[in-house]
Amino acid sequence: MSVGQIAAIVAAVAFVILVVLLAIPLIKLGRTLDEATIAIRKAHEGTEPLLSDAGVTLTTVNTQLERVDGMTASAQAVAANTKALTTLFTATLGGPLVKIAALSYGLRKAQQARQLKSAPRKSKRSARA
Repeated sequence: MSVGQIAAIVAAVAFVILVVLLAIPLIKLGRTLDEATIAIRKAHEGTEPLLSDAGVTLTTVNTQLERVDGMTASAQAVAANTKALTTLFTATLGGPLVKIAALSYGLRKAQQARQLKSAPRKSKRSARA
């Protein structure tokens, strides 16, 4: 055997060792990718029912929101009618009621003043005793 053949055999053995050493991490990487694929499939299978339930929930929420919108519109109409009724009451009866209240207050004060004038006055000495 010549020196060239021995060098070729050494190179071939070194290449085989290199291939074996690189094959072990590649096999482990392949197993890891297989496990990751299985985990992703399981996660996908688990999220599918969740997403369908979320769709049902959103439909229910939208239905409830439509009902709430109807109630809000009704409450707004009631508030507008109450405001209109209050305005009408104030315009129609507010002025005359204030005048009647002022008249009754004035009559009451006049009656009290008349009673004080017609009542007999007691002297300060008789009030002390």
